[in-house]
Amino acid sequence: MSKLPPEVIAEIDAAIRLIVADLAPDARYLPKYGGVVIAPDPASDQFVGGLFTYTEHVSLEFSQGARFADPQGDLEGKGKARRHLKFRHPDDVAARDARGFLQQALALRNAP
Repeated sequence: MSKLPPEVIAEIDAAIRLIVADLAPDARYLPKYGGVVIAPDPASDQFVGGLFTYTEHVSLEFSQGARFADPQGDLEGKGKARRHLKFRHPDDVAARDARGFLQQALALRNAP
């Protein structure tokens, strides 16, 4: 595979941030783990996931992704809790239902 062009990375990042701004207008992005984590509550550093750039894709990772409903099998990963989506094109953000998974992440943030 080829290296993802910077303009594609920027478009994917912008698409994700628009969704987060709509769902959690007060959310902050904190640098962590070589990317940014999404902290929906401005009074807390608790995060629901993060956005990370790799050579061939942008990954939207979810801290509690293993608990999500995923009828289409879009989420990747086999860990105990974390799951992620990989985006190689801006259209992937809608096609892989990033909004739906972000809604689930936000709904679970205060769940036991």
